[in-house]
Amino acid sequence: MTKTKIKPLGNRVLIKRSKAQTSKGGILLPDTAQEKPKEGTVIAVGPGKADETGKIETCHVKEGDCVLFSSYAGTEVQYSEDRDEEYLILSEEDILGVLS
Repeated sequence: MTKTKIKPLGNRVLIKRSKAQTSKGGILLPDTAQEKPKEGTVIAVGPGKADETGKIETCHVKEGDCVLFSSYAGTEVQYSEDRDEEYLILSEEDILGVLS
């Protein structure tokens, strides 16, 4: 099987969404009832966005950063080998902050 590599364009970022946490009480909820986590790890970053003078403004996040993003941000994508993992491509503006 060949591995697909995704390189975001412009100011877009590829994020691997964190796994959903199980409840402390041990209650199992179906996937459709669980809220998807709004945090993940940056896997790849685009080169940046050009400003009005044509100069490239680089992104503020880097690979490996753990970030928070808005609920309905981005487009879900899948790698060919990682069918069980969730990935998002989203604009840097949809990132709310970096977790430290």
